[in-house]
Amino acid sequence: MNESEARKLIIEIGKLLYERSYVVSSDGNVSIRLDENTVLATPTMTCKGRMTEDGLALTDMEGKPLNDRRASSELAMHLLIYKMRPDVKAVCHAHPPHGTAFAVAGLAIDQPILSEVILTLGCVPLTAYGTPSTSELTETMKPYVEHHNALLMANHGAVAYGDDLWQAFDRLETLEHTAKIAILAKALGGANDLPQDAIEKLINIREKAGYLKSNARCQACGYLHDAGISCELDVHYPGEPNGNGAKISFTREELIELLSQAAKLG
Repeated sequence: MNESEARKLIIEIGKLLYERSYVVSSDGNVSIRLDENTVLATPTMTCKGRMTEDGLALTDMEGKPLNDRRASSELAMHLLIYKMRPDVKAVCHAHPPHGTAFAVAGLAIDQPILSEVILTLGCVPLTAYGTPSTSELTETMKPYVEHHNALLMANHGAVAYGDDLWQAFDRLETLEHTAKIAILAKALGGANDLPQDAIEKLINIREKAGYLKSNARCQACGYLHDAGISCELDVHYPGEPNGNGAKISFTREELIELLSQAAKLG
């Protein structure tokens, strides 16, 4: 993809993020790696639904500006992912409401409830809290980037990445859709996990088809116990202590009310 095409695509994805309420105001950031040392990124303090092609920022892989536009203050998150994952060519960070609700509640999206999610995304771990736009955030991400294609960041939001920007966006959308279904299922009495043998079959299918590689297997989420891969997840569930030592629990009525409020806001 050349730079002109990349600029058009970032504008298109930015509008989708904004229209679907995955971001508001100047939230979120998107980037495409154009070549080994050039990144095209969304500018700082700009609504993703109102960007212009000539307003995008160019930087090198160290974040040094290559034009007169200032990149997002969270560009370091993107650069970390590009450096740790040479296969990644695009990154999409946003605050989708249901996925971010998981992050705020101290929950990973790691329950095997949807076969399509296991096939195309895998589990989404929760990283520890790190102050946005600082090295604290990137440090908390480091243990997870290699083995996952999307992350939740505690009390912050979500980031997804892939071979191109459409794949990164699709993974973010899958994350949000899964979180919404999980919350709805909880309101209805709880989701049923897929059986272990079904999970193993899905993992074999996705690796044969090339959807995800074997390094996406995550010991902590229960998908595979003998792969010898640990992503050091600190997983929390409703009713168990979260990262702040507090407990999270909702009645059925409370969850339905929360969902109703979220639907009105959306």
